[in-house]
Amino acid sequence: MSEQKNMIAWFEIPVDDISRAKKFYETIFDVEMVTMDMGDEFKMEVFPGDQNSVSGALVYNTEWYSPSNTHGPLVYLNGNPDLQTVQDKIEAAGGKIIIPKRQISPEYGYMAVFEDTEGNRIALHSNN
Repeated sequence: MSEQKNMIAWFEIPVDDISRAKKFYETIFDVEMVTMDMGDEFKMEVFPGDQNSVSGALVYNTEWYSPSNTHGPLVYLNGNPDLQTVQDKIEAAGGKIIIPKRQISPEYGYMAVFEDTEGNRIALHSNN
């Protein structure tokens, strides 16, 4: 068997408005995203990361991607050291808290779920 460091290798979050979504995620995580323009019908904003880390992107393409707050995969983004810091920025940035921060268990830390500016259901995880 091959050794896996992370089960997630890459994720893509569908968006209807790439500029609005980029501003939202840069605001709540205090990061700078990298634009990858693949033409009028396919745009990406890539989260920070390198070849040794898990990363992903916001993706605009009306043919293949559709935001949803009830269907599809639920992606957990890293909110360490304390997801409360990220959660506190969500509503002011245009998102909505669906499940506020709560403990999963002492050994598995904390989680929260929010709806982003595009209508996607996204989760946060942190150890504290």
